[in-house]
Amino acid sequence: MADPQEVLAERVRAAITAAFGAGYAGTDPLIRPSQFADFQANVALPLAKSLGKPPRQVAEQIVAHLDLTGVCDRVEISGPGFINLTLTSGWIASQASGQLRDARLGVPLAVPAETVVVDYSSPNVVKEMHVGHLRTTVVGDSIVRILELLGHTVVRANHVGDWGTQFGLLIEHLLDVGEEAARAALSAGEINAFYQAARVKFDADPAFAERSRHRVVALQAGDPDTLRLWQDLVADSRQYYNTIYQQLGVTLTDADLAPESFYNPMLADVCAELERDGIAVISDGALVAFPPGFTGRDGAPQPMILRKSDGGYGYDTTDLAAIRYRIRDLKATRLIYVVGAEQSLHFRMLFAVARQAGWLTDEVRAEHAVIGLVTGSDGGRIRTRTGDSVKLITLIDEAVERAEEVIAGRYDDPGLRRQIADAVGIGALKYADLSVARESGYTFDFDRMLALTGNTGPYLQYATARIRSIFRKAGLDPRDAAGPVRITEDAERALALALLGFGRSVHGAARAAEPHQLAGFLFELASVFTRFYEECPVLKAEDPAVRASRLALCALTLRTLVTGLGLLGIPVPERM
Repeated sequence: MADPQEVLAERVRAAITAAFGAGYAGTDPLIRPSQFADFQANVALPLAKSLGKPPRQVAEQIVAHLDLTGVCDRVEISGPGFINLTLTSGWIASQASGQLRDARLGVPLAVPAETVVVDYSSPNVVKEMHVGHLRTTVVGDSIVRILELLGHTVVRANHVGDWGTQFGLLIEHLLDVGEEAARAALSAGEINAFYQAARVKFDADPAFAERSRHRVVALQAGDPDTLRLWQDLVADSRQYYNTIYQQLGVTLTDADLAPESFYNPMLADVCAELERDGIAVISDGALVAFPPGFTGRDGAPQPMILRKSDGGYGYDTTDLAAIRYRIRDLKATRLIYVVGAEQSLHFRMLFAVARQAGWLTDEVRAEHAVIGLVTGSDGGRIRTRTGDSVKLITLIDEAVERAEEVIAGRYDDPGLRRQIADAVGIGALKYADLSVARESGYTFDFDRMLALTGNTGPYLQYATARIRSIFRKAGLDPRDAAGPVRITEDAERALALALLGFGRSVHGAARAAEPHQLAGFLFELASVFTRFYEECPVLKAEDPAVRASRLALCALTLRTLVTGLGLLGIPVPERM
């Protein structure tokens, strides 16, 4: 089996070379889906400029050298020089039959395979995870799953905020309330309340603030008792966010932790290297880098402070140490940071300094996978039904409760109903994030995301349940459907052709680190399947060969949807 666009691109590229010479061998044929045919080659227009010929004449020369025997049964030139390409139904059927037998569903491995670090989720210790963490977590986790399918070595990096001056006031507050009472509050999920109480005390009580500053010094100096208390705070928080990861079906574990504290021993050496190479300089007692091209409102160069005048380090330094470690020690050639849009300037400056240092090169690249904001219906903060500010764990629980209301009355068994509600609620919550371009914001709306129609998680889950229902009625296992695929109706042809685009959608999502590309493909596939389901009887097909073919198309659609949803981290219930 083969990707139709790749096959057509290869044939058109060969025709361009034959028509105009080896100098044009690398020309992009610009193969795109078309409403007038299956695909369209748009290359004649830009090629005409370099050749100094009319676009239509260029298109005619390409077509004259184009060999699509057995692949296309119609090739037409339209407009100023668009080449419309219509595949033969026999070729589509043969490719779909091959994809049915392929364990990888037509998704080739990436060449070359890379080591990729994906930095995502990254909650702060002793702070609640919020809806922004939801989006960075599920988008990052999907990127990881997609890259791993393609054969890349992927390092999950959960860059937890577990170091810094805030731990002075947190530890002192813990001692004030008592270790057992503090642990009980944190275990009960009162994380924000604990932090806010410590912050209020720090701002209002000079003696407490002074103790907190001394505690930070003790922590950084490695005082054993202070380290023990710090480790207790970190462990309690880790238990909290691991519970959320488990509920969401996220693949992060303790083995993936890459906390700020891990890089602490590297900070002095990073600063020394940057200062030695002239990238960082002393300014007003602090060690500062001035990456070129960045200026403040006054037009003066914008600094990145690497070491404060009091000798302390900030997260800029930690992030630079992380880049150097990931490249030199982990041998990564691609770094993906799944972080909110508000950090865009920070990452642009960070990458600029890393390029100055020679850590980032043409062969080793870093990218900020920007995550847009999620707002409530009023454009403000998301709130629960009762109007309270929402915690992420509360949001998850409410999604499941609402899903149970949606499917109420369908199942008598409360255990089964709850199991399906878990899958539907979590799936709806995650798909709402994953179906939107990650850099775009969107309005959070439970009613829309739980709908059984439209581009939603439940719609895709229902499509898989519908297919499984067909096989239950037939008394067959979908894995036993063997085909071969035969095309007798337009809806069959459309479904088979759509299925052949799976590999392209997966690779596209990986290249751009954009899971919404895959989500869009799955929604289109489910929509095409719905038309097939309505127009082409499967079990009632009179011809046994047609029935076998349609069962094969159903089985291939099911495998593709389940695999694709798995790459998005969306659970798929057996029934709905």
